[in-house]
Amino acid sequence: MFCRRLWLKPGTGFWTASQQGAHNLASFHQASLLPQRKRRGLLFPFSELEPHLACSVDRGNFQLFQPSVEDITKAEKLFSPSSSHKIDYHTSAVRMEHAPSQNQPEVCFIGRSNVGKSSLIKALFSLAPDVEIKVSKTPGHTKKMNFFKVGKAFTMVDMPGYGYRAPKDFVEMVEHYLGSRKNLVRTFLLVDGSVGLQEADMIALEMCEEFSRPYVIVVTKIDKCRQGVLLTNLLQLQDAIKQTVSCFPQPFLVSSLHFSGIYLLRCFIAHVTGSIQLGDTCQS
Repeated sequence: MFCRRLWLKPGTGFWTASQQGAHNLASFHQASLLPQRKRRGLLFPFSELEPHLACSVDRGNFQLFQPSVEDITKAEKLFSPSSSHKIDYHTSAVRMEHAPSQNQPEVCFIGRSNVGKSSLIKALFSLAPDVEIKVSKTPGHTKKMNFFKVGKAFTMVDMPGYGYRAPKDFVEMVEHYLGSRKNLVRTFLLVDGSVGLQEADMIALEMCEEFSRPYVIVVTKIDKCRQGVLLTNLLQLQDAIKQTVSCFPQPFLVSSLHFSGIYLLRCFIAHVTGSIQLGDTCQS
């Protein structure tokens, strides 16, 4: 278990990005200047829900990944470009035979149409505002596999959404990718926290289980509903996770709008791709 609690002190010497156009909370440094309760909520969104849980609810699996300040700072550097560390859109593919051949670790993001997948990737890359990520209000905007290279460290892949207006060959495209991509180290399955698990999400979860590849559930749009609704959906999701074999026990809660959970997710991605070595590692 990642058991090191994170307490921030304003003015700590965090590395910061100077790119113009970045979100005002894109850097961990900005979060460190906020009041303690606010910044802890941004770093660990579950901390704001925990007081509302019944005493009988097991909180353990919601708090497995709690890296140190140093770990989060190291991860943040990977998400900011420099002259020697380019972060950019690489290419797109509609079929696996069109996907780039490369050896560096890869993570992919899948989810229902309009779950906030492109918005999440844009938030993760907010320290690199020149990276072009198309975010549309129209569900089903992403029709291809979009590859983004993070220097020589790893690649992130934005997969087409399933469900409404999904590409006709979605199943063939995604199943082929999940089953054959040798450098895929983690799949991030996005679930809308404001509506909870849907039938299409359960099918996607079963698909991930079928391939026995490690995956993680990311709960998006946690700012779009009341805490009671989010807690109900989260506990339902936790019950589903308990029935899985390949899913990481902890769901990651995020708000792309308010930046809740973004720093933590960056750190987890950097960790599972082998890009950073955590100071205290017990499970991943």
